[in-house]
Amino acid sequence: MNLSRWLSCSALVGVMLLPLPAFAQQPEAGSAAASDKPGGRSTSYDAAYFAQYAPRSALDIVRRIPGFSLELGNTDLRGFSGAAGNVVLDGQRSSSKSESLETLLGRIPASRVTRVDVGPGDLFGADYSSKAQVANIILSTGGGMAGNASISGTRWFTGEIVPNGSASISLSRGPSTFSLSADAARNDQFEEGFDLVTDAASGAFLTKRLKTNDITVRDPYLSGSWALEQGDNRALHLNARFSPSRFRLVQANHVIPATGAEHDDVLHQDYRTDIFEIGGDISRPLAGGGLKFVGLANRRSRKTYDDYLARDLGGKTILGGFIQNSKSKYAETIGKLSWSRGDVLGFSFEAGGEIAFNKLDYALDLSELGPGGTETPILLPLEDATVSEARGEFYVNAGRELTKGLRLDGALNYEISRLKVRGDATADRSLKFLKPSLTLDWQPGSDWHLQMIARRLVAQLDFYDFVSAAELSSDRVSGGNANLVPQRTWEGRFVAEHPLLGKGKARLELGYDLVDQLQDRVLIYDSKGNAFDSPGNLGTGRRMFASLNLDAPLDKLWKGLRLSGNVTIQKTRVKDPITGQNRLWSDFFPAWNWYVEARRDAGSFAYGAAISDRRRTFGFRTDEVEAFYNGQPYATAFVEYRPSKSSTVTFNVENMFDTSGLRDRAIYTPNRTSPEPDVLEHRYRNSHVRLGLTYKMSFGSSGKNNPQPVLAASNVP
Repeated sequence: MNLSRWLSCSALVGVMLLPLPAFAQQPEAGSAAASDKPGGRSTSYDAAYFAQYAPRSALDIVRRIPGFSLELGNTDLRGFSGAAGNVVLDGQRSSSKSESLETLLGRIPASRVTRVDVGPGDLFGADYSSKAQVANIILSTGGGMAGNASISGTRWFTGEIVPNGSASISLSRGPSTFSLSADAARNDQFEEGFDLVTDAASGAFLTKRLKTNDITVRDPYLSGSWALEQGDNRALHLNARFSPSRFRLVQANHVIPATGAEHDDVLHQDYRTDIFEIGGDISRPLAGGGLKFVGLANRRSRKTYDDYLARDLGGKTILGGFIQNSKSKYAETIGKLSWSRGDVLGFSFEAGGEIAFNKLDYALDLSELGPGGTETPILLPLEDATVSEARGEFYVNAGRELTKGLRLDGALNYEISRLKVRGDATADRSLKFLKPSLTLDWQPGSDWHLQMIARRLVAQLDFYDFVSAAELSSDRVSGGNANLVPQRTWEGRFVAEHPLLGKGKARLELGYDLVDQLQDRVLIYDSKGNAFDSPGNLGTGRRMFASLNLDAPLDKLWKGLRLSGNVTIQKTRVKDPITGQNRLWSDFFPAWNWYVEARRDAGSFAYGAAISDRRRTFGFRTDEVEAFYNGQPYATAFVEYRPSKSSTVTFNVENMFDTSGLRDRAIYTPNRTSPEPDVLEHRYRNSHVRLGLTYKMSFGSSGKNNPQPVLAASNVP
């Protein structure tokens, strides 16, 4: 075991062995305090608690909540309800969908945050009812202007310096708040590495490709919003966002074959996506509760270009290759109506429904290039198609306290959708699902907080899984599958929390998932009998995991020192359709992963480091098995200087250990029904050590403290 790994593991074990305090802490300024709501189901952190970290935005604050794991949500999910993360503002969810929580929180000045309440999801309505923890950011009210600005630069091993910048401003006048924000969102990257291809049986060298990747990632956006807050259940919010996104890759390959002449190939990728969204919500009192309507429209236009050109030495003459173009337009329109009331026959109650219309128009052209660049079209299944869906979901939620410290919440959702595929294939289907959930929240005493959750989830189908595309960087094709169905999961969760060393927290989560129609990869055939690897449904899958989060203040050892970390172990199993044997799931399900961060905040300075590592993850295709892993643990470090209460300068180091990303591929012919692979490929990529410098500034007034009670929400008694 190398020194860095030993130090990382030792630090994590040390935190795990720290004893839990057996006594309750008295609330004090700058500390976590138990909620004053009946049952004490939340923990409240005032602004003074986060002052030692000198946060500049609400995102900085959320990242410092003890034992809290930020869930950003999935903006690509169709519909509104299923795309929620685990943070709300003043007890309410933002009516924007295409904007991630990270972006939303990053533009809210920390000076506007008066406190943060962390409690179970049932306190915040149907979108959060089965989440174990949700953070409620309470913002100040009143007039004034406040904002954030940030500029940064990252130096790469190539000598390139990538600049970035963002700014946001909000202006409050009485009950109205106007906000405007913009971000250059530059995330350019540079890598170097190689691919080594060998014969699987003999180990003989076949090919080596020396590579450099020049990657341009630009996701700029401009967004604006208006909020009118006139009291409980009297609010209006409007928001709009435009993001012209671009991804560009230039990969240079110097190819050294076992036989034949060396040559220089090149891969180009150029993807352009324009995203526009407009939405809003309105709330009004009704029958002792609150009626809320949310509406939004999202439009995305995408053009992609890929080519892989085999050239001679020096890259002047085209010897062959492939070229691919695609165009797609995606439209989503959503309307959601809900009614909630804090007391209906002793129950907190919410009922509502959502209707969404989604449509994808897709067209693909793939050609093989001959010597000199002559094109020969290659036909794929479902390369020209329209996928549309009309979807509705209706729900009812209810909950109440059974005894002091014990609460039961239940929900029943009914989802119905009509899917249509037109173009190179025709497929229609109607889908109907019941999705119940049950949450038992218990505080047995001695500062323990326990939750038991059972729920049924139904995954959404990715419209792009219905259509075909080539992956030129890996020399493979993914066929579209018009017969996909959503996977369905029964989930069970047990969560236990306890204060740790006063202001810290220990949180353990145990989970079990039973999945029907697990989505992975299957073999499909076109009308001519050609076989393609494609997204498809397998049988029953199972997943078990345990995750421990620890946040430990170590002021007694060294004032301002804090140690936090996470360790997760999990096991997945599903029957492989090719081999008939049980195997792991595809995608990011490592058998274990861990993370440790140590930081010290000392007046005008702060500094720290973080180390993480994980086991391999796998992808199982019908003709290959691929494994993804790191060469060694990944480490970062930072030093921060705070010249004033409103500004910070941060110097950070990424990839301190010069950790590489590795990928192994075992390729079978014609597919994995063959007992042994024919070819093995080992890929090595490294972006090396990166240095960054960031200046953040906040300005304006913080307004007045929001008078709403802890975890105030319209549907909470």
